[in-house]
This record gives sequence, structure tokens and C-alpha cells, in this order.
Amino acid sequence: MSCQRNAGKITVPEDLRNILLEFTISYLLEQPGDIIDYAVEFFTRLRDNRQTMLIQSNATCSSTPDESVEEEPPVGRFAIRRKSVFAETYDPEEDEEDEGAKMVYPKSDEQRQRLSESVKNILLFRALDKEQMADVLDAMFEKNVEPGDYIIRQGDDGDNFYVIERGKFEVYVKDPSGKDMLIHTYDNGGAFGELALLYNMPRAATIKAFTKGTLWAMDRQTFRRILLKSAYKKRKMYENLINKVPMLKSLETYERMNLADALAPKHFSDGEQIIRQGDMADGMYFVEDGLVRITIIGENGREVEINRVPAGGYLGELALVTHKPRAASAYAVGNVKLAFLDVEAFERLLGPCMELMKRNIDDYEDQLIKIFGSKTDISDIR
Repeated sequence: MSCQRNAGKITVPEDLRNILLEFTISYLLEQPGDIIDYAVEFFTRLRDNRQTMLIQSNATCSSTPDESVEEEPPVGRFAIRRKSVFAETYDPEEDEEDEGAKMVYPKSDEQRQRLSESVKNILLFRALDKEQMADVLDAMFEKNVEPGDYIIRQGDDGDNFYVIERGKFEVYVKDPSGKDMLIHTYDNGGAFGELALLYNMPRAATIKAFTKGTLWAMDRQTFRRILLKSAYKKRKMYENLINKVPMLKSLETYERMNLADALAPKHFSDGEQIIRQGDMADGMYFVEDGLVRITIIGENGREVEINRVPAGGYLGELALVTHKPRAASAYAVGNVKLAFLDVEAFERLLGPCMELMKRNIDDYEDQLIKIFGSKTDISDIR
């Protein structure tokens, strides 16, 4: 991965932001004694798992479009700023949520709808449940800006996380001579300011409004509580699920942790289709709660139930192993809660389990022989 130069501008790859964010959350959750040793272990593991070098050392890529504060003296919500935040720590395990401590900024229905549209595609929020997303919407406040307004300045303490509703915003970092260099432009979408809040470090860049615009902001304490608490709860929940799946017992501890971080929640109502026979595989599922019914279309064109997968089971893996279309359909029996693993993460994380899954293919084919009376080629039967 490298920085791209176009007409003198440096574009910071989105992958760099995502990888730094992944490392930051992992570090803050585990709180290792030595950050350097932990970083070496983390990125070595990431490289080995993905079988590719995702991060290369490049001085011009060391900064990411990040954060700071207004050019004019701040007023209202922006009037009070911390002088130092670097000693601040957060332990999600010891955090007992106090409903009265939650930040709530009243909003009209129209404002709430606009905010919902602005945050729905933000990577940071994709793993949040409905209650956590409600906390996000409650805690964000609106900020209108004019062309030339400074949102954050390089070197300042991180105070807020920002989501762009509309407007263009330019990102600058100082070159070795101290001159501001344009490295990125946000155009009516995106978010910035998270890295300084997660790392407890100064803003890595300056961001200035190029046009009139609207931002939604969240203070650092609320941001850390919601995001880190969510990541911690998600990891613990999925680690418990993974421990119940016999196939995954062959994984090392760090592999289970990576798998837990990669899983995404999916909910299905009674009778809702989860997998459609004939579709290309996009991932596999672990059953967290409920029951899943597996069917296949027989020679007479009628759908026949061949199996049911309870909590602790999994489905959809064989199409990924054989690289063939789905050979069966899956339906929810009652309300079902699943953990979804996309195909890229499957190939990256479940290599140690691949041989076991391949051996299971013969067992599934034997099931079809009993049902249909002849050997049937399968690619996705559970």
C-alpha cells in the first residue's frame, strides 16, 4: 500500500485508516505492557493471516486525515477544551453504564433523520446494535461551518469526532519545512477525528471547511465509551460463541480473537431466507441463537428439508471451500441471530479449519444419498 500523488496532492489510502483503527481498538482493549512489542506482534500476525504486506513504511503516509479546533475563539459547546488528555484511560470491563451520564442533545425529527443518513455508512458504527446506535444519535450535536473555518488543527488535543453531512473539507499536514500540504478532500461525506481520540494523541492534521457545510460532532468521552464498550462486548460475545463450535477448537487463542473481531451480527425473522440455492457465496454463518432450516430442490422441483442447524452450529461454509454456487437454501425457524463471516475474512482466518471442512463434504453427500437415493454433488449443505 502506498500514497498516491495526483497533481501534487497526496491521497491517504482508506486501507491505512482502517488498519490503524483496527490496531488502536485492539490495543486499547488489551492494554499490553509494551506498545512496541504489541505492535510488532499485531502487524506480523496481520501480515501472516492475510498473506500480504498491508502496511509499508512510508513517511508521507504516516499521517491520516484527522483533527483539531476552530480558528476563531470557540463559543458554546466548543468553549471548553482540555489542556492534556494523554493520561486518560478507559477500561470497558469496569465500565458500569450510568444512564444519567449519557450525553443527549435534543433533536427534531428532521435533524435525527438527517443524522441517521449521515452515519449509516460510517465504518466505525457498522457493528453497533440498535441501542448503541441510539446512543450515538443522542450524543451528536450539529455544527454549521462557513468557508475557511478551521475544524481541527494539527498538534491540538483531540476533543471531538466529526461526521460530515454536507460540504467540502480540506485536510492539510505540515511538511518538514512547516508548510501546509493538502493531502485529502472530503466531498459531502465521510468522518474524521477518531484517531486522536482513540490514541490519546495530538491531532495529526488540520481540517478546514472549503465550502459552507454541516457537521455532526461527538465528544471524546462519549465516543470512547460507545465505541470501545461496543468492541469489547462484541469480542466477548463472539468469543463465547466460537468456544461452542467444535470445528474452531483447532484455532489458536489469537486466531479466535481475530475471528471474533471479524464477525458481524445478522438477524432474521421466522421464515426469512438466509441463503438462496444457486447464489454465489459471500460468506458463512454461525448460529448464535435460534434454529436454521436447510432445504434443497429435488429432481421433481420441490423443496425438501435435509437438516436443521441449532445454536452453536454453522452453515454456508462448503460453498466457500469448493468455490461453487450455493447448493442449498437456508431459512430462519423463529427469530434467529447469526454471526456472519465474509468470504475475505473466511479465507484469511479459517485456514486451519479448512481440511476439517473438506472432510465434512463426504458426510453431507452421504446425507443426500439417503434422501434422494443417488449421489448428489453439493457445495453448501448443512
